[in-house]
Formats: sequence, structure tokens, C-alpha cells
Amino acid sequence: MIITRTPYRISLFGGGSDYPEWFESHGGAVLAGAIDKYCYITARKLPPFFPHKSRVVWSEIECVKDVSEIRHPAIRSALEMFSLEDVEIHHQGDLPARSGIGSSSAFAVGLVQALYGLWGALITEVRLIEDAIHLERDRLGEAVGWQDQVTCAKVGVNLLDFGPGLRYGSMPIPRAVADALADRLLLVFTGIQRTASDVARDMLRRENDGTLTAIQAMPAQAMAALMQADWGELGDLLNRSWWLKRQLSPLVAPREVDDVYALARRAGATGGKLLGAGGGGFMLFMVTPDRREAVRRALHDMVEVPFRFDWGGSRIVYHAQESEA
Repeated sequence: MIITRTPYRISLFGGGSDYPEWFESHGGAVLAGAIDKYCYITARKLPPFFPHKSRVVWSEIECVKDVSEIRHPAIRSALEMFSLEDVEIHHQGDLPARSGIGSSSAFAVGLVQALYGLWGALITEVRLIEDAIHLERDRLGEAVGWQDQVTCAKVGVNLLDFGPGLRYGSMPIPRAVADALADRLLLVFTGIQRTASDVARDMLRRENDGTLTAIQAMPAQAMAALMQADWGELGDLLNRSWWLKRQLSPLVAPREVDDVYALARRAGATGGKLLGAGGGGFMLFMVTPDRREAVRRALHDMVEVPFRFDWGGSRIVYHAQESEA
């Protein structure tokens, strides 16, 4: 039996420039971090005593005689990708899906990690990331950027750059700086769930070159502000980034999201953003310690999610050989 634990992520700056449709021609940059909220995947070989050949437990329970019958698209495709059958897979998550927190990519990274574990194979971080990207983008046809798979596999907060071909690099932020940043961030759930691919596809259909160029420049500016502990500048950058992101597609910010953003700003948040492609889900705000309680009170209808940044990455947290089970 294998159990993997993979962190969800928050994207701070540069989202949209991590799509190959953009960075293959223009390059891309993102500042993002993995957080201490997790997707868990349990996988084991199914004993040969059942009428079904595979069992999958997510929001549904599926017992099938052939992998092709599995309704969960990512699990079905991943098992076909690994040529695996006679398996049992369970998924549990700390946060809801379709909420901008990178849940689909955390699932893909954790699932790939688990299936390699069933194979008895150790893989590199690069291979894990590239196989998760292949699963989501190539096999499932999802319109997702690359920052999600990279961030869910890495630790802490990283400045990521993307370029032509299968190329990406990262510059980690020191842990003390990341901890100070977490002290000034407030994460809330709006209760609105949506499919990120729908928003992303609309964004990619539009002429957004000027806006994406401005968004792509922001991670380096934010990195400089972070290293100087210039929290006022970081809040201003986050606010400017929000208004730029809204220009990418009318689907990014429905009216109720705009209302939440305005409410938080009036209460003292210096900046904020909707996580993921947009449309709903989680919102993140930059708040100085002296205004934190005021912003919390203003957003009392939202569910706050206290968090710190993750320093473990995607990993196998339990591995029992069949002979030990």
C-alpha cells in the first residue's frame, strides 16, 4: 500500500504567463508557493478475491471489471498510462475541488507519485512534474498552466520561469522570508466553485498580449519587494495584479467576487486576488497584522483557512510491501 501527500498551492503573481500557448513564444514567470493543506492518495494492488478488478473511491465509489469503465477521468487515464489494473485507489483532500487552489494538479502529482510507488520505482522531481503535466494537459486535454504541477511537487515559495520546450527553472525564497509573508496573508473561501479550464480557455482565446506582458513582469518585482521586506509595495503589486487579471476575461471576476474584494479593501487589505484562473473559489489578501482582525470581521461570512507554507513537497508518507500487509 502507498499513501502520498501532496500540497495544494497558492499563486501570488504571474498566473496566465505559465501556459505554453504563451510562454513558448514570450517566456513566462510565476511566484507561487505550496501550502500545508494536502491531497492524499492511497493506492494498493487489489487482492484477487473480488468480482471487480479495480475499486476507486472519491466522491463516488466505483467497482469495475475493466479500467476503461472507470468514470473518474484522471484515474482512468493514469492507470492506462501506467498499464496498471487490479488496483484500489482512494482520494481524500483537505480543501474542495474547483476552487483555485491547484486541486486538480495536486491530485495528478500525488496520483503519479503513488502509481510509481506501486511499480516500485523511485522518480526524480523533474519526472514527477513532467508526467503530471502530460497527464493533465496531453491525456486529459485540460487547459491548465504549468505552475500548478511544478509548485505542488516543490517545497516552499519559488520564483518560477518558463521557456520554449519542456523547460522551467526555479529560485526558492528563504524560509524566514516565506514565513514572514505567510504572517501577512489571509486566505478565505468564497463558496463559489467553478471549472478553471472554462475560464482559462476563454482567456486563451482573447488578445491579451499587453496584459500578459505586464503580468509576466510582476513576479520579479514582487521577489525584489519580498527580499527587502517591503510589504507595502507587495500589497500594491497584488492590487495592480488583480486589476490586470480582470482584463484577461470577463469570466475572471463575477460581481459577487468583486463585492468581496471591495469589502476586504475597505477593511484594510492592501491587495488581494482570486486564486486560480478565476470565477470563484479561494481569495487571498495581503493584510498588515494591525488590520487582520478588521478584515476577518468584514469577511465573517467567508470560511478562513489558516495556513503556512509547506516544506515537504509531494511525497510518499506510507509504503507497506504486500508481504507486510
